[in-house]
Amino acid sequence: MEFSNEEKEAITQKIQNYFKAELDSDIGQFDALFLLDFFTREIGPYFYNRGLYDAQALLAQRIEDIAESIFELEK
Repeated sequence: MEFSNEEKEAITQKIQNYFKAELDSDIGQFDALFLLDFFTREIGPYFYNRGLYDAQALLAQRIEDIAESIFELEK
């Protein structure tokens, strides 16, 4: 998973803001970027796969809806 430089900057800023607001701790940009890389590498695939599973479930439901609509049109 790759992020653009602009996305990385935005995400690292959010990480820094979170640490300040929730943990009352300052974290530097380098440390925030390191944490982002860790989450992207180690946890990102779980979120990616969940997105795929959700998309697959939605598509299956839509296909079922279409099949039911076609069945209703049968004479």
